[in-house]
Amino acid sequence: MVAMSGGVDSSTAAALLKEQGYEVIGVTLEIWPLDVPPPPGEVGCCSLSAVEDARRVAHLLGIPHYVLNFRSLFAEKVIDYFITDYLEGRTPNPCIACNRFIKFEALLRKALALGMDYIATGHYARVFYDGERGRYLLAKGRDSYKDQSYVLYTFTQEQLAHTLLPLGEYTKEEVREIAEMYGLPVARKPESQEICFVTVGDYREFIRERARVPIRPGPILDLKGKILGQHQGLPYYTVGQRRGLGLATGRPLFVVALDPRRNAVIVGDEEDLLSYKLLARDNNYILWDELPPEAEVTVKIRYRSPEAPAVLRPKAYGVAEVEFKEPQRAVTPGQAVVYYQEDLVVGGGTIMAPWEEEVPST
Repeated sequence: MVAMSGGVDSSTAAALLKEQGYEVIGVTLEIWPLDVPPPPGEVGCCSLSAVEDARRVAHLLGIPHYVLNFRSLFAEKVIDYFITDYLEGRTPNPCIACNRFIKFEALLRKALALGMDYIATGHYARVFYDGERGRYLLAKGRDSYKDQSYVLYTFTQEQLAHTLLPLGEYTKEEVREIAEMYGLPVARKPESQEICFVTVGDYREFIRERARVPIRPGPILDLKGKILGQHQGLPYYTVGQRRGLGLATGRPLFVVALDPRRNAVIVGDEEDLLSYKLLARDNNYILWDELPPEAEVTVKIRYRSPEAPAVLRPKAYGVAEVEFKEPQRAVTPGQAVVYYQEDLVVGGGTIMAPWEEEVPST
C-alpha cells in the first residue's frame, strides 16, 4: 500500500515499486479538517485536490486507488497536539506527529489488516535490515538537502519491517526526472507547505481561532525577573525570537524561554540562547533497544539545523541527556532532537522545557 498524497514524491514511489514487481495499491488519506479552507492553489500535501491528483496518477499507472477517512484521528493526534503544545509554551512539530500516529501507525495497521505486506511513502530516507545487529535500521536519504530521517525517528522495529521508502537512494531532481519519464502529471508540482493545515494567515491566527481556552497576555521578564513589557500570549512566541517583542531597551533582546506557570515570556541577550545540554523525553531508539550508559552521537535539534557532536546518556524515567561538545543556539522545547551515528538514525525524543525537567516523565 502506497500512501499517495498527490505529489511527485509519493507518485514516483508508487511507479518505482510497480516497476520492481510489487502489487501496488494507492491510498490517499482524507485528513483535511472540514472547517479549514483549502490552501491557495490547493497544492498542500493534504489539500482537497490531492485526492484527484493521486487518482489520476493511479489510473495512469494502472493500479487501484482508494480514499480513507482519517479526519478525526488527524484532528486529535496532530491538530489538537499542535494547539496544546503552543498553549503550554512549546514549539511542536506536526509532521512528526502525523508520521508517528497517522501514516506509520494507523495506516500501517489498516494495511496489515487488509492482508498487505508493506506500506510505502515518498520520504527521502532508507530502511534496511542489518543481519549482524539483527535489527531493521533507518538511514539518511542520499540527497542530503531533502533527507527526511529527522521526521521519522519514531519508527519501531515492527513498523520498519513493513515499510518501504523507495526514494531514499535518489535526489529530488532525479525523482522529478523519473516522474517525467513515466509521464506523471505531477512531475513538476510545487512542494507542499510546511504546516499543511494552516492555510489562511499564519499559525498564530489558526491557534487563536481554534483554541478552547482564552489566550492570555502576560509579562515579558528579564532573567532576573524584572518586568520589561507585556506579551500577547505564549503561543505567539518561540525561543530565539527577536522581532515582535515591542520592547524599547536600547539593545536587541531575544526570547530565551517561555514559562507557562507564570504565563511569562523570558528574554535575554543573544549569548543567553546558548546551551551545552538538553534533556529529552519520549525517546525512541532504532539502533538499540535501550540507550547504553554513554554514546557518542551527532544531534539535530531542528529539521534544518546542522548536526552537532554530542554525548548521549540515559537518565531516570526514560529521559535522555544530551551534552554538546559546543554550545547550541536556541534549543527549543517541544521540537524533536534526533541522534545520529554517521548515516544511521540512533533515535530521537522531544526537547524538554526547564519546567518539565522538575517533573518525572511518564
